[in-house]
Amino acid sequence: MEDILFNIWEQFKAIGIIEWFGVITGALCVYLATKENILNWPIAMLSVITYIYIFYNAKLYGDTLLQFYFLGTSIYGWYYWTYGSAKSLKSERPVTTLNLNEWRILGVLLIFLSVIIGFALDKYTDTDVPYIDAFCTVLSFIAQYLLTRKKLENWLIWIFVDIVYIPLYIHKNLIATAILYFVFLFIAFKGYLDWKKSIIKPIDHE
Repeated sequence: MEDILFNIWEQFKAIGIIEWFGVITGALCVYLATKENILNWPIAMLSVITYIYIFYNAKLYGDTLLQFYFLGTSIYGWYYWTYGSAKSLKSERPVTTLNLNEWRILGVLLIFLSVIIGFALDKYTDTDVPYIDAFCTVLSFIAQYLLTRKKLENWLIWIFVDIVYIPLYIHKNLIATAILYFVFLFIAFKGYLDWKKSIIKPIDHE
């Protein structure tokens, strides 16, 4: 146990300024998202660009591709949240929830894409965690899209994926990032509670 703690401490001391920048901007953008603050999107772009470099060097290729997706959705989210709320930093778009059919579609996409991407990473890259990388990548794709659409459930998915990511980043010696995702757990939980207060439930067309 002492050896494990010592190794973690040594890895923590070796954290570079680039990873710290990604951590700080990442935490800030998620916190602002829980407050429905539009500034979360430009700050997210800074974090995303930083993590493209970090994850590529860590051979987390699924996560690297995910950052490019985050970059695109940040631009889209910034536009979507801003539309109709130019006089305020708080988005006027309402918070809504998923219906059962939407959950089913997302479940099928998660399984299908995780298998396909995991197979591709296993066959064509030198990563040692192809399928878990793929699973987390696809789940993050889904959560991020739901965030841009202001769906309440995005926070529940982020809570789950954050729990999975923490040991993965420790495995990859990204200690500051693992700590960041531990913080994300609490921010996501708070985001869920905050957004739930203003929820507007959709009609389920089953």
